[in-house]
Amino acid sequence: MRNIVLCGFMGSGKTTVGRQLASLTGRRFEDTDELIVKNTGMTIPEIFEKYSEQHFRSLEREVCARLASQQGLIIAVGGGALTFAENVKVLSATGDIVLLDVPIEVILRRLKGDATRPLLDRPDRENAARALYKQRMPLYKAAAAFTVNAAADAKTVAQDIMKALGLFSQ
Repeated sequence: MRNIVLCGFMGSGKTTVGRQLASLTGRRFEDTDELIVKNTGMTIPEIFEKYSEQHFRSLEREVCARLASQQGLIIAVGGGALTFAENVKVLSATGDIVLLDVPIEVILRRLKGDATRPLLDRPDRENAARALYKQRMPLYKAAAAFTVNAAADAKTVAQDIMKALGLFSQ
């Protein structure tokens, strides 16, 4: 059974939708960012600060490869994971990549007050988010086999993913 890999910009709902999708399908849910935090005992901002973004991306590659070697998972990948061809290749080999497409205005509302995003930890936060969104969305779209509008509530988005993938009850 192929994995379902949820991608999208930070704040697009990958973790929330992933948990809902796991509940509806009976599959196990894994979140790459949560696994990295669990494995290192550090938050993502702490990893960025103490080691570097490059070190975090190395940990992310390892987690993506490990999850891709399994079957039947719902996998939420961090917002930067699929900006790297190696992660796209390994995850798409065993999974269907689904882009959770959310307009930037909705993303900005969802991320308001969220201090856990190291790439947005700067005075020009909104401009940084817009620039990163513009840079990453074409990469997400290129990687995804399916795209769903994810501006709705998590259950609706999860049901839309199930319809797109032809999963009605598994």
